[in-house]
Amino acid sequence: MGQAKGLCPLFVLFTLASVRLSTAKSPHIVFIVADDLGWNDVGFNNPDMITPNINKMAEGGIILNQSYVQPVCTPSRNAFMSGYYPFRSGLQHGVILPQQAVCAPLNRTFLPQELKKLGYATHAAGKWHLGFCNWNCTPTYRGFDSFFGYYNGQEDYYHYDVLNGYDFRNNTALYTTQNGTYSTFVYQEHVRQLIASHDPATPLFLYLPLQSVHIPLQAPKEYTDMYPNLKTEGRRTFSGMVTAMDDVIGNLTSFIKDRGMYSDTLFIFTADNGGWTQFYGNNYPLRGGKVTIWEGGTRAAAFVHGWGLKTAGVRYDGMMHAVDWFPTIITAAGGVVKNKDIDGVSMWDAITSMGPSPRTGFVYNLDDMNPPFEGHAAIREGDYKLIKGWPGMYSDWYPPDKEYDGQDGELSLAKELEAPDLITTRLYNIKDDPTEHVDLVEQLPDVVAKLERRMAGYMKQYVKPDFPANDPDGSPSNYGGSWTPGWC
Repeated sequence: MGQAKGLCPLFVLFTLASVRLSTAKSPHIVFIVADDLGWNDVGFNNPDMITPNINKMAEGGIILNQSYVQPVCTPSRNAFMSGYYPFRSGLQHGVILPQQAVCAPLNRTFLPQELKKLGYATHAAGKWHLGFCNWNCTPTYRGFDSFFGYYNGQEDYYHYDVLNGYDFRNNTALYTTQNGTYSTFVYQEHVRQLIASHDPATPLFLYLPLQSVHIPLQAPKEYTDMYPNLKTEGRRTFSGMVTAMDDVIGNLTSFIKDRGMYSDTLFIFTADNGGWTQFYGNNYPLRGGKVTIWEGGTRAAAFVHGWGLKTAGVRYDGMMHAVDWFPTIITAAGGVVKNKDIDGVSMWDAITSMGPSPRTGFVYNLDDMNPPFEGHAAIREGDYKLIKGWPGMYSDWYPPDKEYDGQDGELSLAKELEAPDLITTRLYNIKDDPTEHVDLVEQLPDVVAKLERRMAGYMKQYVKPDFPANDPDGSPSNYGGSWTPGWC
């Protein structure tokens, strides 16, 4: 009797704690993806960029110094949504093209489907780029309650078309009432209305894969005029696009504050790949850019802000990868990841405690569909990065505000093909040499051999790239001039 009495206060405390945990409200989660934004294209990495809203959020949150993505759009988005490496999904070779009968594997559960099990309302606004040839490939069939945006990889910011086909949807219906408004602000108004009508008692997952700052280079003049000191017109336009995007993100936070949801919202911001050097995106001082497996193509400008963080105004150096967002978001939402087959690991506890990352390595890419380049592959283990085959075009270091022509000059494919070390094995210590200047392949043969064995192990899970020829059945001419699902 005395023993039970002595335990009673502890039991009460434990019970109260359990009740609090069981009744704790899941956070609202806003997952922002900036398209083709380079490491050097945000103010928290480059003070020449005018991004006050992004800076405020990043500096009031946790900047992720080693957050990695894939070299191009589709593979990164597949990783975000599924938690699987693209080389295990057949999506490691480039991006899904408009008339390819391909989409992210339908046998994989997507992130919003898991969040709906936790009671979330799930909405997406922006660029999909995970396939649309079959309706089952599209957002509202893959866990989103609503979708507002386009299916393809790029389109005109004012006319909403690409390759002679119109591409903009409100859920599954064509949406044609933008009246030539710059698309960044069309998304802003949609998000304003969505948040205004949302019941704050229901947890919200808003996936915002913005069109900005992918080509075509288009921005309202008032934004390009904010960069009078830039010499190149392309960089001025690109920078204006970044600042327009920053305004939208600032307004998004205001909408959430007005709805009384800000203190309960976790914001995640990441690029989907490095900046495209040929089109004025910039990753300096990192090497390379979009489409390469150099750090400039794969190390994302990224941060977390808001709910659940125990510290702010810091940079987290722990290693993480795009596949980790799937389990990290589920964990933050209060869920448990039951699928042990995924490649992602939850980073939530590590980030919120500023503790060591549970990730010690990852795959940049595995792609054997690149003759005559003998592969396009790289892995990381600890401090060391092994590259096999061709790293990809744009293999130099590119300061901003210069012309880098993809057809001739510094970025010429002909120049790349003339390089004596085009097809080779490379090794870098990324901790000591994040800009990849010093190749250690000759000095550390044992490390090379170890990483080659690790890469061979990954290859046992390899799925051949699903990269078919264009299908004429997908032409918008078959659907009144619009890109439309239903042909595969």
